[in-house]
Amino acid sequence: MSGCGGHGHGGGHDGHGHGGGCSHGGHDEVPADMGIAYSLYTRIDTMNVECLNESVDGAGKLVFKPWEERLNLDKFVESDADEELLFNIPFTDNIKLKGIVVIGGENGFHPSKMRVFKNRPHMTFDDTGVKAEQEFELHPDPSGTLEYGTKIVTFSSVTHLTLHFPSNFGEDTTKIYYIGFRGEYTKAHRHGVTICQYETSPQFMDHKDKVMDSVGNPIM
Repeated sequence: MSGCGGHGHGGGHDGHGHGGGCSHGGHDEVPADMGIAYSLYTRIDTMNVECLNESVDGAGKLVFKPWEERLNLDKFVESDADEELLFNIPFTDNIKLKGIVVIGGENGFHPSKMRVFKNRPHMTFDDTGVKAEQEFELHPDPSGTLEYGTKIVTFSSVTHLTLHFPSNFGEDTTKIYYIGFRGEYTKAHRHGVTICQYETSPQFMDHKDKVMDSVGNPIM
């Protein structure tokens, strides 16, 4: 099992924050031609994606792929010790996230819930007890026709996304074939820091030649 350090179950699922602002079951059908809208996979820093509890090392990176390849069932991730999966997803640019599509495994292997955290790099299962920015009750979606709409104000400036899949529809393990993101991005600025020096107040020594005594002689 890769990256499963701290995979604790004790109390980790309390405080899911089902109150204000959580979306449960809110989803829309995705229009047929969504290739451009779901091109945010090119903004994912795929090499640094972390998937905890994956049964095969590196498999979690494979579910982020072009829209037209979303139905390719050769690439998928399956959980290892139990049904939970956790993805830490860094982006190369600033993301405004508007929607998520998840294609899971057949029957009971499909995840039943998704919890979304914003800008919290390197989360572990021990960290998932905190309230998520948004939660979704998922529905089996083998064709990628359901979109889970995010709260755009909340997800308007995202550099890192964590997705926690705590449960599925009854199997011992969870399978995911595709995760897609719809939204916009702004290029990250990577220029050096400009250092500006300002004189906050005049210093006496800087102006001593202009300071005169009462009879007109310079004060040294």
